Amino acid sequence: MIIIDTALAKREAEGRPVRVGMVGAGFMAKGVALQIAHHVPGMELVAISNRTIERAKEAYTEAGIAEVEEVASVTALEENIRNGRYSITEDASLLCQAEGIDAILEVTGAVEFGTRIALDAINHGKHIIMMDAEVDGTVGPILKVYADKAGVVFTNVDGDQPGVIMNLYRYVKSIGMKPVLCGNIKGLHDPYRNPTTQEGFAKRWGQNPAMVTSFADGTKISFEQAIVANGTGMRVAKRGMMGPYAPQGANIRESVNLFPLEELTEGPGIVDYVVGIAEPAGGVFVLATQDNARQQHYLNYYKMGEGPLYCFYTPYHLCHLEVPLTIARAVLFNDAALTPLDRPYVDVVTAAKIDLKAGQSIDGIGHYMTYGLCENADVTERENLLPIGVAEGCVLKRDVPKDQVLTYDDVVLPEGRIVDQLREEQRRYFASDLAAAAQKSRKETIV
Repeated sequence: MIIIDTALAKREAEGRPVRVGMVGAGFMAKGVALQIAHHVPGMELVAISNRTIERAKEAYTEAGIAEVEEVASVTALEENIRNGRYSITEDASLLCQAEGIDAILEVTGAVEFGTRIALDAINHGKHIIMMDAEVDGTVGPILKVYADKAGVVFTNVDGDQPGVIMNLYRYVKSIGMKPVLCGNIKGLHDPYRNPTTQEGFAKRWGQNPAMVTSFADGTKISFEQAIVANGTGMRVAKRGMMGPYAPQGANIRESVNLFPLEELTEGPGIVDYVVGIAEPAGGVFVLATQDNARQQHYLNYYKMGEGPLYCFYTPYHLCHLEVPLTIARAVLFNDAALTPLDRPYVDVVTAAKIDLKAGQSIDGIGHYMTYGLCENADVTERENLLPIGVAEGCVLKRDVPKDQVLTYDDVVLPEGRIVDQLREEQRRYFASDLAAAAQKSRKETIV
């Protein structure tokens, strides 16, 4: 942050702000617009695209920007950027194509649409910042390959819990510790929640009931922890993660007693979560080890405990307030807050929320029919499991009982989707790496 604010101040003084185009105008997008407009000198939100144009205008209005112009061509958008005017459009591809935009912020939460935007931005040489863990957790590794070839940054965001976890992970490594668990904190986990049960909460906060449901039923945290795993090389200890419930009133420091030590210290470490922590309710944590006895003595002196596990935590995640920092890191320092490492490590697979019947078309994430579970990518490949990021719109070939995990053999995919094409490309591109990981996993199991 100290480096970022200084660099942005320099851009502001030079009259060369970082110029951002945002795709999406929902609850979080409006917060980002407000933050950039009022609290981020050296950055400008020059254009917003949304399928409902009035919502794009509304995002600007709520940020205190009344004068906006609707555009329908790249030429018109580029002219507005040159003349310091704000633009709104229904066509997100204009933002990806326009000269003068440094980075695209994708805030839709839609898998197929978000995938298209990410690929379009990369193909036009723009950094792509994703507030869309669903896309990242489904085809992020292959999008990272495309981004690297194009010389741009593909990253998830600081502010959302995965980005905050990754900041903490990098910090813990930088002080000589070995991270063995990257953790998320949940207040509720019930895989059978649906938009009807969550309607009241969603209405209270002005959010989409399906989005709220994806948090409650565990799908969202599965995506969040999957992309942390893909950014660190960690795995899950079991399908769905362990997700222990903390004792009433527990502090996150007690998490060192909630996980079996051997699961953490053997192998590359795991991603997981805890439910019911009282303090901090909205934070993240990293458990780490330190083998040096002298350093253990210092850590105990610093009130970190006697080990062998040490708990580091950030007591909050401030979502839209921190997103502009990710944009600045990408544009000014070519640094990603959170990006896939070198291959897929963890996927999010599809489980039946209810008894499913042959001939049904699967509804969307956070709806009534399915929920997501983390699974190691080599297992997903070996068992041909269906990622929940591609499940929407699939037609069931056979009945699937409640809580059973679906496979590709259970469904007929919709035709012509870019996410399916990229998913298959990702499978082929990393096939040898996944096969090697599977072989290593089998050997470790035998031993």
